[in-house]
Amino acid sequence: MDLKLKGKRALVLGASMGLGRSIAQMLASEGARVAICSRNKDQLEKTAREIKAEVALPSDLTKPQAAINLVDDVKQKLGGIDILVTNSGGPPKGIFSEIKTEDWLSGFQGLWISAVEAIQAVLPEMKDRRWGRILLVTSVAAKEPMPSLTVSNGLRAGLLGLSKSLSHEVARYGVTVNALLPGYTRTERLRELGVSEEKMTAHIPAGRLGEPEELAALATFLASEQAAYVTGQMIACDGGYLRGL
Repeated sequence: MDLKLKGKRALVLGASMGLGRSIAQMLASEGARVAICSRNKDQLEKTAREIKAEVALPSDLTKPQAAINLVDDVKQKLGGIDILVTNSGGPPKGIFSEIKTEDWLSGFQGLWISAVEAIQAVLPEMKDRRWGRILLVTSVAAKEPMPSLTVSNGLRAGLLGLSKSLSHEVARYGVTVNALLPGYTRTERLRELGVSEEKMTAHIPAGRLGEPEELAALATFLASEQAAYVTGQMIACDGGYLRGL
C-alpha cells in the first residue's frame, strides 16, 4: 500500500531511541523527510545516520520554550512541518508520598507543555494548508495507571483530553489529532524501570511484550493520506493489556 508520505515533512520528538526512533525510521522508509530531536547529541547523530533522518537537532524538552525553538529550526530546514509526533521520556518512578513539587513541575514541562508548545507552533500552517497529522505518543498508563508511575499516570491521562478536544477544533481544516497508547514494549525505558518481562507478560493476553516497530506501523498509518477520516481517537497498541472499553 502506498501511504502517500513521500515528501511529507515530519518532526518526531524524543527520537534517538525506543518508540520515537522506530516511528521516525518507518516514516523515513515511506519517503517522508524526517527531523528528529533528543537531548543526547551523540546518540541523536548516530540515529540520524542509521535511519536516514534529514535533520537532527539536540533539544531538551524539559526546558521552557525548547519545543517552540525546535519547531522554528525544523521549519527553516525542511520548509514546514506536515506531521508532528510528540513523544518524550517518562518521568522517574515514585509513589505519591515520595514525589516533590519540582518533580511534578519537571514532568509537566517534559510531558505536557512540550507537546502543547510544539502543537501550537505547527498548527497555524497545517490549518492554512488544510492538511496535517498530529500524533501524541502517550501510554496505556493514561487509561490504566501503572504501579509507582504516579507523575506519568497523572499527566498522560490529561493528554487524552487534550487530543480529543483539539481534534474537534481542527478537523474541518483537514488536520487529524490522535493519541497512541503503547503498552509494555521492549524499549530502553522498560529496562530502566526494572520491569520483569516474565511477570509482565503474564498480564498481557498476547503473551509477550510489544516491539517498537509495531507501534511505529500504527503511527505511520495514522500519519498517512488514507487515515484522513481517523481523528480524535485513543488507540492502544498493547497486546490486549487494557481491560476497559
